[in-house]
Amino acid sequence: MSDSENETNLNDSNIISFDQRMRDFYERQTRNMQQNRRMDNMVDDMIGSNSNLFLQPSNPIPKKKRRYYERNREEGHIRLFKDYFHDNPVYPDHIFRRRFRMRKPLFLRIVEAVTASDTFFQLGPNGSGREGHSALQKCTAAIRVLAYGSACDAVDEYLRMSTAQTSKCITKFVDSVITQFGNQYLRRPNEQDVARLLHVGEERGFLGMMGSIDCMHWQRKNCPTAWQGQYAGRSGKATIILKAVASYDLWIWHAFFGTPGSLNDINVFHRSPVFDDILEGRAPKVNYYVNGNQLI
Repeated sequence: MSDSENETNLNDSNIISFDQRMRDFYERQTRNMQQNRRMDNMVDDMIGSNSNLFLQPSNPIPKKKRRYYERNREEGHIRLFKDYFHDNPVYPDHIFRRRFRMRKPLFLRIVEAVTASDTFFQLGPNGSGREGHSALQKCTAAIRVLAYGSACDAVDEYLRMSTAQTSKCITKFVDSVITQFGNQYLRRPNEQDVARLLHVGEERGFLGMMGSIDCMHWQRKNCPTAWQGQYAGRSGKATIILKAVASYDLWIWHAFFGTPGSLNDINVFHRSPVFDDILEGRAPKVNYYVNGNQLI
């Protein structure tokens, strides 16, 4: 037998072997599919005949109800009113200024504005028909938490207010303050503001001075371990830098927050957009004098 005939016979046997393997594979797949189909039918029949066993647990877990605490919120409002807002309050105005971080007329102005803008601060009955917390309670809770950076449940004992309610007061208070006072206070100084600040600075002996700029460090208590070195400053603790520009009347005209504590003031100024308006020609024109020379 020649080599060509041997090669032809070998190819024919390979083709037959491959066809046989394909048929065997198809038959196995067919048998598996039939077995799976029979198993599915058995499971469906078992579930259909015993549906109650699967849909209703034999020992249902009782649903835990949220516990209600009678805080007597009316008593909290009366005590707050007598302590600070009565004609003859328990605590005088200088203590109010220290604890609320603002004077009483300003606080009452804010309370009146947010009450007029959001029905959440207006006194009215809740779902059970009982009167809710007063506007003084809600605004005091928001101010105390924001001013001292305390937890929401820190005001519960004094104001008789739950943690969830205090958290909602903070969110509503911030939104209402931005809505009512944002156009006036959350803005850049215009030409009239610049002229007024320069005039005040000149009267006080600081020609051409609009305000003060400085950086301060806020400790980042929960800083990730991997970022400790990046945010560690001279104190060795992780801090975040706040850079602000404020005038003599405590009006904050610019704030830049979030840079790592390892940066110095020059690096913070380099990242801050405080001078962008001046460099791009959008800032109001300012004329001031240095050593008797007028500068623009």
